[in-house]
Amino acid sequence: MNPIIPGVYTFTGLIVGRVYLIEDGDGLTIIDASLANAAAKILNQLAQKGYAPQDVKRILITHAHPDHVGGLPALQKATGAAVMALTQEQPYIEGTQPIVKPKPADIRGLPKIMAAAPTTTNEPVPVARALEDGETIAEVMGGLQVLWTPGHSPGHATYWQAEKGVMFCGDVMMRMTGRLTLPFAGFTPDMAENKRSLRRLVELNPQVVCLGHGQPLMNDAAATIRRFAQKVEAM
Repeated sequence: MNPIIPGVYTFTGLIVGRVYLIEDGDGLTIIDASLANAAAKILNQLAQKGYAPQDVKRILITHAHPDHVGGLPALQKATGAAVMALTQEQPYIEGTQPIVKPKPADIRGLPKIMAAAPTTTNEPVPVARALEDGETIAEVMGGLQVLWTPGHSPGHATYWQAEKGVMFCGDVMMRMTGRLTLPFAGFTPDMAENKRSLRRLVELNPQVVCLGHGQPLMNDAAATIRRFAQKVEAM
């Protein structure tokens, strides 16, 4: 795994869907779980760093798409960690509702074909703590705030550490081929809402932006995402 700032790392070698590790005095927190085959890689990298599976105390989920929760069943079983997510995303993580997709009539081209594919339901994993917008997870990073940033999914969460200026924003934006993009339209039920969420994040002026896809933004992050938001008419 690679360090981002002291006590925060990103796992390496995952096919798609970035996963983060946070070290705290009471144990470890993981953000997202990538695809189903990622759990073994995550556990192996933890072992290489000297950690046992039970050192993972919490798994925070940004949203319940397969490239972010596919590895969750195996990872939660191995660690016994408490799964946390926004209340609005809970039914998709627990498999009681199929993943929400955009209406094919609302989009065109390849995204329309993606949206027309059969709906999927996740392998259920219980959410131990359902979070609310504005809530703070006090035991993580000295206080990690939960922000409701819907659009790409109904209960998409961003996790924000204000004092350190560190943001884990899932798929509100992506860094594909080195540049920022909006999430794929074929998997985003409400792109207009996603842009409103992007605007909310820009206004926080983060110093470090940890994305669900692509390398974290480490230099000039606030100005970079502001320029991007203006480009896609989110500001």
